[in-house]
Amino acid sequence: MTAISQAATIPLAPARPWLLRPPGVYRPQHDTWLLASALSASGMPREARVLDLCTGTGALALTAAAHGARSVTAVDISRRALAAVWVNARLRGLPVRPLRGGLAEAAHGGPFDVVLANPPYVPSPIPATGAARAWDAGPDGRIVLDQVCAQAATLVAPGGYLMMVHSAVSGPDTSLTQLRAAGLTPSVVATRSIPFGPVMRARAAFLEAAGLIEAEQCHEDLVVIRADRP
Repeated sequence: MTAISQAATIPLAPARPWLLRPPGVYRPQHDTWLLASALSASGMPREARVLDLCTGTGALALTAAAHGARSVTAVDISRRALAAVWVNARLRGLPVRPLRGGLAEAAHGGPFDVVLANPPYVPSPIPATGAARAWDAGPDGRIVLDQVCAQAATLVAPGGYLMMVHSAVSGPDTSLTQLRAAGLTPSVVATRSIPFGPVMRARAAFLEAAGLIEAEQCHEDLVVIRADRP
């Protein structure tokens, strides 16, 4: 059984709030809102300590804070993204703290009750540069995904959970296997089929040659994985 077949499709989050987004900062898209919807349905405990990895505009951090999180740490390597998070949180009076860095910097404040991740996961034939760092993630799309899975047990507190979204093109079964190896209990909790966006359309030939998509494929399945730490 594949990861995609393990979960029913759920609707995207109905509310898509206005967010400040400076040039070069990742625009919240289908994956963002699918994960936001899955988080809303996850039973997140009030007063939870939350980590939002690769936060971008802070859409997921704001969702967690609006659902009663006691504190939210929003991590990104982009200074522009963190400026957007700061403004978006202050406009709403929500307890979100921007933090520049990656997994190493995030781990200093952990472990967390809930960890959210919408990392770069688009396979790319060339190293990511500039704005493309928000989506390009190496030949198989797993440069960041592998790191998140490997460190999940360090980031998530006992009794807490990780929620991560990525494309089926980037190997959800690999994510499930890695998370189990890290001592967590993962499952696919949401899926969504969407048409290829501009980036995926532009590199369809590369993806097909790499065996990551079928011939003439023009859609991808988004997958939300939840991994609980006992």
